[in-house]
Amino acid sequence: MPAEDLKRRAAAHALTYVTDGMRLGLGTGSTARHFVELLAEKVYGGLSIIGVPTSEQTLAQAVSLGVPIATLDEVGELDLCVDGADEIGPGLALVKGGGGALLREKIVASAAREMLVIADITKKVDMLGRFPLPIEVVDFGVVSIEHHVSAAVRAAGCEGPVTLRRDGDGHPFVTDQGHLILDAHLGRIPDPAALARALEGVAGVVEHGLFLGLARRAVLAGADGVIELDVGSF
Repeated sequence: MPAEDLKRRAAAHALTYVTDGMRLGLGTGSTARHFVELLAEKVYGGLSIIGVPTSEQTLAQAVSLGVPIATLDEVGELDLCVDGADEIGPGLALVKGGGGALLREKIVASAAREMLVIADITKKVDMLGRFPLPIEVVDFGVVSIEHHVSAAVRAAGCEGPVTLRRDGDGHPFVTDQGHLILDAHLGRIPDPAALARALEGVAGVVEHGLFLGLARRAVLAGADGVIELDVGSF
């Protein structure tokens, strides 16, 4: 089954957790895009919700489809955040930020009573690290920051190059918040918590793409159907 069909199936299943009156965090990325499209159909049919987008991209999509939106400051606590992931590991530890929205995604997820992850089955891994770990940094002294991030990665028991993300034109990729992204190509992250602590100690690091202790449930779609995972499922 094509990957986009699987993503859409996961997104459709996630809608079963959405009820009238909810304040929803709306994720960013290809799977989250399917969720917003399907949510818009429910809104057109009478569902009353408020969405808080995690990126300018998702904001534009939601507005174009008629999904009511608000800022996080306007709504405060969210009932549910629905977002995709680049990797889903044991304990529902996540790697996110492939699209560059990790800072807003983590803020919105942290403001929600529950985070629900939607993905195709290939995102489930036994150990995080195959997907490059995004690290959002300020643009001042980025070469120095990159050096210290590399040292932090090694101190946490990981190995691999850390590179500055660039766009299609070869310019540094700039996030919605005006920051840059370093991608750590590690292959394996044996201790995500240790790596998170190490990165958080580097001056100039704004946020990293390790989402630990945030997701409580994941909906994964495969050729045989949709499965649900919780923190203890691995």
